[in-house]
Amino acid sequence: MEYNPAAAWLTEAASAAQQQGSGYLLRVVLIVMVVGCVLTAWFLLRGYKRKDD
Repeated sequence: MEYNPAAAWLTEAASAAQQQGSGYLLRVVLIVMVVGCVLTAWFLLRGYKRKDD
């Protein structure tokens, strides 16, 4: 697998946004944000499920 620095990812994202408009980039950002929120909520709330006997 080839290593791509973060600057290359941002450059590719910016060029894709210029070609297709900001809708695609915004959609990707929103999906990543929602998935991150769900994973964070799961990680924080899984500790409350354990019973202290």
